[in-house]
Amino acid sequence: MKRIFGLAILTALMACNQTEKKSTEVADSAKTAAITKNEVNIKDAKKSEIFAQYVNLKNALVKSDATQAQKSAGALKSSLAAYEGCEPTAQVAAKIAASNNLSSQRKDFTVLSADVIALLKNAEIQKGTIYVQHCPMANKGDGGDWLSTEKEIRNPYYGNEMLECGRIAEEIKAK
Repeated sequence: MKRIFGLAILTALMACNQTEKKSTEVADSAKTAAITKNEVNIKDAKKSEIFAQYVNLKNALVKSDATQAQKSAGALKSSLAAYEGCEPTAQVAAKIAASNNLSSQRKDFTVLSADVIALLKNAEIQKGTIYVQHCPMANKGDGGDWLSTEKEIRNPYYGNEMLECGRIAEEIKAK
């Protein structure tokens, strides 16, 4: 009986020790992934500027910063208005820039994202990957997409409430 009890304790200790090693390995790989930055380079300078400003807006929404989202949307509106065919999308960015209500900004961000995704799907990417990410719970269950330079999910529709809710729906890669 003592022998069985001793084996059970030894097995439990070994299992706990293995768990520690696994969690350390996961943490190390996460650090490595965070260090490697995905830099996206788009050949068309106007599309590149639109994408950079879009990412700034998305990041402001991730942080739930309505004031920064207004500023970012204002800059994006100007770039979209200067790009032929994007005038309706510029109006959506203007709505975001005019509102200080985070819920309203996030709702309009859905429409803006759909248009910017369509614009960038045909962009000539010279370097990096653009990730099209999707949250099925956004917009009261209707879902919502957004663009990101990173694989890691940072949800602009919920911010810290559900920061990692979502998945990668598509990758737009350099050709």
